[in-house]
Amino acid sequence: MTVTINGSGPITGSDRAESGVNDDITSLGAVTSLNGGQLAGLRNRIINGGMVIDQRNDGALFTATSTAPYCVDRWVVYSNPTSKFTAQRITGGPFVGHSNYLSVTSTSAYSVAAPDSMVLTQRIEGYNFADLAFGTASASSITLSFKVSSSLTGTFGGSVQNAGTDRSYPFTYSIPVAGVVTNISVTIPGDTAGTWPQGNGLAIAVIFGLGVGTNRSTTAGAWAAGNYYSATGATSVVGTSGATFNITGVQLEVGSVATPFEHRPYGMELALCQRYYEKGAVWFDSPINATTGAKGQTVYFKVAKRSAGATITKTDTSASTAADTTQLDSFRIYTTSNTAAILSTWTASSEL
Repeated sequence: MTVTINGSGPITGSDRAESGVNDDITSLGAVTSLNGGQLAGLRNRIINGGMVIDQRNDGALFTATSTAPYCVDRWVVYSNPTSKFTAQRITGGPFVGHSNYLSVTSTSAYSVAAPDSMVLTQRIEGYNFADLAFGTASASSITLSFKVSSSLTGTFGGSVQNAGTDRSYPFTYSIPVAGVVTNISVTIPGDTAGTWPQGNGLAIAVIFGLGVGTNRSTTAGAWAAGNYYSATGATSVVGTSGATFNITGVQLEVGSVATPFEHRPYGMELALCQRYYEKGAVWFDSPINATTGAKGQTVYFKVAKRSAGATITKTDTSASTAADTTQLDSFRIYTTSNTAAILSTWTASSEL
């Protein structure tokens, strides 16, 4: 077996002594580079797949609506018709190796109509997916893996699709025992057709169906030219009142093998989320206009946003406080109040 480190060439006997590499390296099998291949770091294209970051709700119960709101960071809960399920980050629980999971609960026994869609989804930015070359003859296969449990059993469905929603790959997976964690792995061939943006916009969406009508379902296991969220005949979570669907450890990676879930440091995962959503606070204490008492300052984000023009939402006791032009790394906030000091909390959203 030949092993290289950072492309430096084969390791010889003398190299082992100098570099600290010993004969135990042979237990790795056919390794070609310790810093390359599918087991290299930062291989998961999903952000917050372990459901550890929840800036908006901090574990509070959240009702899904037809406006496609975010629950935990990077995860959209969409319900059309509205309010057919709730979602909540739970700490602890049955998922060994994971401290958090997302729990979905059906609010009624709803019979899904043809145009209806109840889903959980993550939208992935083009910069984080461009290297897979979808839409070309060189498109790479991808593998989606996750841990799931449900109060229901049967065949469940989901899909991946492009930004234009004209290319979809519905898939199925089985939960054989109610209340027991099941490890799922789905390999999807790269799509050689369609348009897959490579910039800072949406490239691909990963979708888990919770109740999808026939208009948005089709045969699993093949790329389809259409907008599909799930597979025909998949189990409907919202069809049973109080039914639960729990998920964590979601990973999307290049190749046909599901590798162990990539546990990134908490600070790194938070920073990845803050590219799309960040919250903070700012004090106004020194007037910039001695006559009117107006105050203002530039607020710098902890992480540069996905695009300029992030939506700034502020909450304070002064109705006259407002946000000015937003840049990639900052925004200007000001007030015309002559109050001695004002604390303004804010959020910045640059979601896909």
